[in-house]
Amino acid sequence: MAQQASETTNRRLIIQSLSTEFARLYSSWRSLIGSCKVDLIYKQPELGRDRSLPSMGESVLRSAATVEQTFGGLTASLWDDPFEWTLPETLTSPQLILEYLAEVDATRERAFQSFKSDHDLSMLISLPSGESQTLASLLLQTLVRACLFQGQASVTARLLSSS
Repeated sequence: MAQQASETTNRRLIIQSLSTEFARLYSSWRSLIGSCKVDLIYKQPELGRDRSLPSMGESVLRSAATVEQTFGGLTASLWDDPFEWTLPETLTSPQLILEYLAEVDATRERAFQSFKSDHDLSMLISLPSGESQTLASLLLQTLVRACLFQGQASVTARLLSSS
């Protein structure tokens, strides 16, 4: 029995690593939202000369929406951009944001549970654009894009906390 569990784990090393990175991203979203004063979640820091950064909340939501779009597409063929239901006007409180983030993470977990082995990462996925892409490439692109938005959220949070 222990050998079978070990073999299953060995067949899913890359999948498990990717899942761990997405889980870290989720944890980071929760941490940022949980540590930010409510009135600063959607505040846009001014950079001067009529320039500003997106708010921390907007960046966290764009990061989560990137993940939701990919995993919603993989689990339910819903490739729509979740823009409409991730607007600041819709997610008006930290609690609502955290609930949305939990839904995104649950969708991600369902998708990762469906991946049987690292071999699945070589499967071609049909995208809404009509193009095909390997699952590995799609997951990595999603992780990179989501991390970029998360980084932007972290920078904004630091700027707001220092001012």
